[in-house]
Amino acid sequence: MKPFRTLMASAVAVTLLALPAMAEKIPLSEISRYLNSLTTAQSDFTQINPDGTVSTGELMIHRPGRVRFEYAKPDASVVMAGGGQVAVFDAKSNQPPEQYPLSRTPLSIILAENVNLGRARMVVGHQEVDNTTHVVAQDPAHPDYGTIDMVFTANPTELRQWIITDGAGAKTTVILGEMRKGVRLPSSLFSITLEQQSRGR
Repeated sequence: MKPFRTLMASAVAVTLLALPAMAEKIPLSEISRYLNSLTTAQSDFTQINPDGTVSTGELMIHRPGRVRFEYAKPDASVVMAGGGQVAVFDAKSNQPPEQYPLSRTPLSIILAENVNLGRARMVVGHQEVDNTTHVVAQDPAHPDYGTIDMVFTANPTELRQWIITDGAGAKTTVILGEMRKGVRLPSSLFSITLEQQSRGR
């Protein structure tokens, strides 16, 4: 029986060697380093809304604390964060923008001055899925604000998309195009007051 056992062991070893290597998930420390290294970035984006409709546009990030979503025509709406507030400028409305604190959205995790995904109770999911690393994070003090599921690829580490689930369970997916880093983005792009003035609201 010994030769049979040896043969079986060899067959198992060959089979294991033939299997594709499982990709390892990117460590949280590396993802924190990557996010902290982002100062300015610009990218096209595709957004899948909670009702299944799809929007496109251009995204501009100016860390810490600033982001601007410019939606493509015919929409021409803008969602922006600056000065600790998020403002939603609806192109179809003549009313002032809807505003709420940036801290109440999980997107604030990416825009924080110091991203530390190692904080207790911040990360509630961290796994490898189809050669991408998914990190699900929340505000440890306010899990009721919702979560952000960030999707990264490795070598080099790159943010590819995120899915925000709000406190009511509605999901909004943002898929990024090629991200251009270190671009010049004037502070005026993130001024809610200037945007209001330019729109006459």
